[in-house]
Amino acid sequence: MNSIQKNNAESTFQKVSIEDSFKILTHQNNTDEVEILTEETHRDFIQFHFCLKGSAKFNFNEGSYSLNLGDEKALLLYNPIKDLPLHVEVSPKSWLVCVLVSIQKLHSLFSEEADYIHFLTEENMGKKYYQEQNISPSMAVVLSQILNFNLHPSVKKIYLKGKAYELIGLYFNRPEEADIEQCPFLVDEENVRKIRKAKEIVINRMAEPPSLQELSDEIGLSLKKLKEGFKEIYGETVFGFLFDYKMDYARKLLETGQHNVNEVGLRVGYSTASHFIAAFKKKFGTTPKKYILSLPISN
Repeated sequence: MNSIQKNNAESTFQKVSIEDSFKILTHQNNTDEVEILTEETHRDFIQFHFCLKGSAKFNFNEGSYSLNLGDEKALLLYNPIKDLPLHVEVSPKSWLVCVLVSIQKLHSLFSEEADYIHFLTEENMGKKYYQEQNISPSMAVVLSQILNFNLHPSVKKIYLKGKAYELIGLYFNRPEEADIEQCPFLVDEENVRKIRKAKEIVINRMAEPPSLQELSDEIGLSLKKLKEGFKEIYGETVFGFLFDYKMDYARKLLETGQHNVNEVGLRVGYSTASHFIAAFKKKFGTTPKKYILSLPISN
């Protein structure tokens, strides 16, 4: 394993070659200046880029073409026709994680499920691919662990390899989008408006949310249509959605360093710290305290 790490008082850059077909680059720019990240990359490699904080600008063809990646956004790039060497402008106070993996390696991981991933299907293997999407809360936790871990150098390779696999798995673990044209319920724009109102209500009152019956009464939609419509639009139940939202909101509050665990728990509706800790661990696989300790230290 080749490993390069640069550290100064405010920035950290790390490059780890897990194997010939797999490498991870991280850059934490905590300065007030733009910093440049470069890496030669062959066309056989698929690029996953994750901006956990701040923003970054990807320049191609000597600056003639660029892509901007914003806060908590992920970018997937693949061009089997042309090399896409990295030349990234990492904005001040920004954290970036890049995973570069060969198409052959990635395909081997999904060989039995290749049809699930569009660009791995046989008909698309030779085509360019670009996708930007949000970083999920679960992905954000793994990214934070990649950016800052305190382990013996002898286990660094296997730890990062495991986390990279976990990150790629979470990246592709996306519920299929609701097909609005095929769903009769969603043809009715008024129903859609009511369901969106329901989402706003539970978010605004997440510490003390209404019951499903109270919610259906408030938006003027039957309980059955509320349940079915919410699942169609948002891909999960009302309280499943609310749980994920609360945990993501709690995670972001913890990251500010301005609230303790008890305060965050109360903000999202848990009267006891133990209940909040259990819920957070159920969602992210770690306790709030351990998550805080895993965060990169910002100057």
